[in-house]
Amino acid sequence: MRRGLWFAAGAGAGVYAMVRGRRAAEILTADGLQDRLGAVALGARMFRDEVAQGRADAETEVRARLGVPSHETKQLERGNN
Repeated sequence: MRRGLWFAAGAGAGVYAMVRGRRAAEILTADGLQDRLGAVALGARMFRDEVAQGRADAETEVRARLGVPSHETKQLERGNN
């Protein structure tokens, strides 16, 4: 029974190492690196957009709380005069 257990453990470790090795090799190829860099760029763009949206929402909230007209309201008033 012990030999079978150690054989199964060794075979499992070998399969695990082989799968991890293939993943590492795929990551280090030109296509794999390009995919990773593309994902980082997309994540940075999404983060930038979220921060800009949050800043705009916060500005609108603060302007409403203080009773200050927004930039759009000022431009509309100038256009009508």
